Amino acid sequence: MKKIFIVIALFFSVLATQAQTTKTNTSPADDKNSDEQESLAKDYLSQIMGVALSATSNMKLFHFVYDWIGTPYHFGGSTKQGIDCSGFTKQLYSQVFNMDLEHSSRDIFSMVTPVRKEELQEGDLVFFKIHSRRISHVGIYLGNNRFAHASNRGVAISSLDDDYYRRYFYRGGRMLESFKEELSKEDNTGKN
Repeated sequence: MKKIFIVIALFFSVLATQAQTTKTNTSPADDKNSDEQESLAKDYLSQIMGVALSATSNMKLFHFVYDWIGTPYHFGGSTKQGIDCSGFTKQLYSQVFNMDLEHSSRDIFSMVTPVRKEELQEGDLVFFKIHSRRISHVGIYLGNNRFAHASNRGVAISSLDDDYYRRYFYRGGRMLESFKEELSKEDNTGKN
């Protein structure tokens, strides 16, 4: 397993090095190489995460998830030394979407517009009631019924089709829509 992560890290470091050494005067051939590298990165992330990445996929989201995979679980944690599900979601939304979330799955749920499982889109949140009547777990939907989350095994990618997660799935939530509504309310009250 460590060998796989080393190979993956080496692959991305080569991509990063090549991206940093790209000339400012780009020719059509350079653009083609850049497009090919991005395509390779998308193919690679698609295979690892089990999600088909399209031209419209948020690569920042997938790179963030990839960087955190394997981070150990720690209740109340918010760093790469240890993180819990809501801390992971909070970090992701802060760094990928530039949004500040609460640090509790229940509080985060109060910030979203609920969506059905069939309506989930990349970047939506998925909420679970695991051995509880209350929301106790949150993850980020990646597509193809797969989601990233911090579980008791650490940050991982799981499937909503797994018996365990299918059993405890509560609802999806779309953060962007509720934030847009909240921001427009704030703008309207500020203008009066």
